[in-house]
Amino acid sequence: MTLLESLKQYTVVVADTGDIEAIAKHKPQDATTNPSLLLKAAQMPQYRGLVDRAIEHATSIAGDKTTRVAAFMDQLSVDFGCEILKLIPGRVSTEVDAGLSFDTDGSISKARELIARYAKAGIDRQRILIKLGSTWEGIKAAELLEKEGIHCNLTLLFSFAQAVACAEAHVTLISPFVGRIYDYYVKERGVKEIASEEDPGVASVERIYTYYKKFDYKTEVMGASFRKAEQVMRLCGSDLLTISPDILATLAATEGTLVRRLDPVAAKKADLQQIHLAEKDFRFMHNQDPMAVDKLSDGIRKFYADGRKLATFAETLMR
Repeated sequence: MTLLESLKQYTVVVADTGDIEAIAKHKPQDATTNPSLLLKAAQMPQYRGLVDRAIEHATSIAGDKTTRVAAFMDQLSVDFGCEILKLIPGRVSTEVDAGLSFDTDGSISKARELIARYAKAGIDRQRILIKLGSTWEGIKAAELLEKEGIHCNLTLLFSFAQAVACAEAHVTLISPFVGRIYDYYVKERGVKEIASEEDPGVASVERIYTYYKKFDYKTEVMGASFRKAEQVMRLCGSDLLTISPDILATLAATEGTLVRRLDPVAAKKADLQQIHLAEKDFRFMHNQDPMAVDKLSDGIRKFYADGRKLATFAETLMR
């Protein structure tokens, strides 16, 4: 048995990539994309057909350059999602533009547009997760979307406050960013690496998972943004883990078995107090975590920047 096969006994494995060939190779249950991954994939020769189709759609509609670029990005996201869904039995996550991270109404509108595009392509909404940043505004957008039957994946999640608010909003899934938390503390402590058993990114997911299972929240926990295979192995038993192709390849090439480290039965025994967060409580609690404040802001900026690069790429092709 390989480590990847062993992991799949306890955890749903998700491919963190826009590379369709990598998804076909590793056969995950679900897949996630984001502007950074789509930008990378869109520049690969093998996906030029998807890019051309999105360009054809964008240039066929009425409107100014901004409208057409937005149409290109939405169509490309959906077309990649549709191709990915041909290869997996589960769901694909499609991200709302990071420029809407503090716009609840705008996020809701964009989510509905994406779901409508998938519906036009014949894809049931049960196979789609709309990705939103875990700002207060993004969480409130997700809360309303979930009531409409549009399921959401709350990304860029770094603080316990974000996790609690997402659970109380009844979102389908959250993506705590293990690797980016790890990066912050490596830099903060002035070290080259942190041992897996002391990894603050791993500890963050362990804490959230235990809290969710203790109090019977239905929101799924999907650890994300891994830097090394050991982080994945430490979180064996998480509801889901979204893993890059290089780490998937490492796990698939290594013989061994994993011990389940996250267990709902053990979580039930944890001595924890349940908390509830109004907006003012959420903002204060999140603000008390300097790492989370820094990484959430940085993540939004990076996803927004990559979205603009993708937009520039589209503008160049439409000239």
